[in-house]
Amino acid sequence: MTNANKDATSVILNLIQNLSGGLMNRIRLMLVGFTMLIALLLACGGPPAKEPPPTGGIPMTITITSSAFEPGGMIPKKYTGDAEDVSPPLALANVPEPAKSLALICDDPDAPAGDWVHWVLYNIPSTVREIPEDIGPDKRVAGMGIQGRNDFGTIGYGGPLPPSGTHRYFYKVYALDIVLSPEPTLSKAMLLKVMEGHILARGELMGRYARQ
Repeated sequence: MTNANKDATSVILNLIQNLSGGLMNRIRLMLVGFTMLIALLLACGGPPAKEPPPTGGIPMTITITSSAFEPGGMIPKKYTGDAEDVSPPLALANVPEPAKSLALICDDPDAPAGDWVHWVLYNIPSTVREIPEDIGPDKRVAGMGIQGRNDFGTIGYGGPLPPSGTHRYFYKVYALDIVLSPEPTLSKAMLLKVMEGHILARGELMGRYARQ
């Protein structure tokens, strides 16, 4: 082999090694990135659950209706922060007989900051089948139970007041096998925690609202 051929061969081998090295580096970077992504997902617990504990897997057998709006329909302005801001009337059916109390949560999953809580009501007597309009802001409501704190920072109901677009508002009722302690005043997160392991059945009614 001539010196020229040797030089050419050396150049080609160096080029191949450089290309191979670059390719291997890219493969290594891809593997590192993929490993970091898997680790991040595992650390976060994977994709978010559709329903936070403890309600996942609980049968949705309670029926909730309202004379103010149809399921999935538009909530009248009267029941929002744009008007009288009173709680809507709700009717309950198919509450299981063993229930000792009921709890209610109203929230908006479409809020810009995530889930926004509009109403927390618990220790509702298990015999209640009608929650009347305009419960009021008192913590203890005669014959209706105890109202918790909403994300407006107040006790009782705070109606829809979306910053933009059409939001969904879920009125959720839970049948419990216990009566909860009256103290302290519960938020949604606290209520979900103390209900864990005590939910017999649940139901929900969804309404929509958009500011004009």
